[in-house]
Amino acid sequence: MYEGIHHVSLLVTDIDQSKHFYSNVLGFEESPNRPDFDFPGAWYQIGTTQLHLIKYEQGKAFRGTDELDSRDGHFAIRVNDIDALIQKLDNFSIPYLDKPNNKTPWHQVYVADPDGNLIEFNQPR
Repeated sequence: MYEGIHHVSLLVTDIDQSKHFYSNVLGFEESPNRPDFDFPGAWYQIGTTQLHLIKYEQGKAFRGTDELDSRDGHFAIRVNDIDALIQKLDNFSIPYLDKPNNKTPWHQVYVADPDGNLIEFNQPR
């Protein structure tokens, strides 16, 4: 009955700052297929799943902190070159929590976007 997750939607406070992070720092490709909504936002296609950024003044950020805590709410993106991701984060001086050896069968790296939304990147070991 279920085919997978279509999209994850995140609230952001500064769409330009968020687009810089997701487009330039992480290298996600912005989708041109976002409808002309009456609010600022951006869509990114990541494999078969989309990430939707929404600027919504009345909303509350997912976490409200930029502390890197792997037990806090997050979504995960599978990568095929975790070392390249780490190099990219280092190049942009983005703090991250590196967990190469943990109880899962994959190497995990956690980062927070400019609004504190936590993202796990992982690659099978």
